[in-house]
Amino acid sequence: MIINTGARTDTVQYFTKWLLRRFEEGFVLARNPLFPNKITRYELHPEKVDAVVFCSKNYTPILSHIKEITDKFNTYFYYTITAYDKDVEPGVPSIDDSIKTLIKLSEIVGKQRIAWRYDPVLLTGKYTKEYHINTFKYMTRLLAPYIDRCIFSFVEMYKKLEKNMPEIILLTENDKEFLAKSFGEIAGQNGIYIQTCGTKVDYLKYGIHKSGCMTLDILGRANGVQFKNLRHRGMRQGCGCIESRDIGAYDTCLNGCRYCYANKNPKKAFENYKFHNPDSPLLLGEVKEGDTIQQGVQNSFLLPKEKNVQLSII
Repeated sequence: MIINTGARTDTVQYFTKWLLRRFEEGFVLARNPLFPNKITRYELHPEKVDAVVFCSKNYTPILSHIKEITDKFNTYFYYTITAYDKDVEPGVPSIDDSIKTLIKLSEIVGKQRIAWRYDPVLLTGKYTKEYHINTFKYMTRLLAPYIDRCIFSFVEMYKKLEKNMPEIILLTENDKEFLAKSFGEIAGQNGIYIQTCGTKVDYLKYGIHKSGCMTLDILGRANGVQFKNLRHRGMRQGCGCIESRDIGAYDTCLNGCRYCYANKNPKKAFENYKFHNPDSPLLLGEVKEGDTIQQGVQNSFLLPKEKNVQLSII
């Protein structure tokens, strides 16, 4: 099975102490977001976890400890760095600071384990198509030597996004085509493998690949191991990723990104944060009377050792 640490919240930036404690103790509890009284336990041992996937906008808090995990587990790191300032991403470091941190991370874990996420791509009066292209060009030049690939996607207009960011200008198909063509050309000029995430549109003519952003092929090649040929069911419509188990909790990320789908609103996340205990097996709160804990299914996706042909890391 794949453990995902960052789909519901930025665990690395705000809960690193808790995350490290979970790996130290060898298990974690995750509360079901739809049925809050149901809790699943996952064992955090290499023989039970095929890979640990990270997704964050700031890896600074975990840099000095990351080898405690990478030395034991197959890993992959998604680093989101966008064009937006504090007006859209209040709790996220600047572009230049983020690039410096990504370079440090790459020097520790290796470029083959890092994907730069440039998403979601959205338009406002400030963040125009030209703004995106210029920023993307600046970032690709600096990041090219330190990443495995670049992944981008266009913003999905969730209902609450219309309320949280009324200044958003809806992307037309021509807008998307123009941006995709530009991103493809810039990535190609800098030798970056670029792909989309969660889109049905094919931009291969611009050198942009269509794939899940978290596939067994990507994880396998990054770590020099081989996985079974399994169907990638995805986590939502249009997603081509392999299924994973997230150990975080919604409404806990303090980044305050206005386009965020994982928080109802920034205020709710700050209210919930006071219930976080770094020593609790749950990211938020404690096990309560009436809760039921069940052991999670942790079937391996890896090929048996006798069938596993070592892959070259590229």
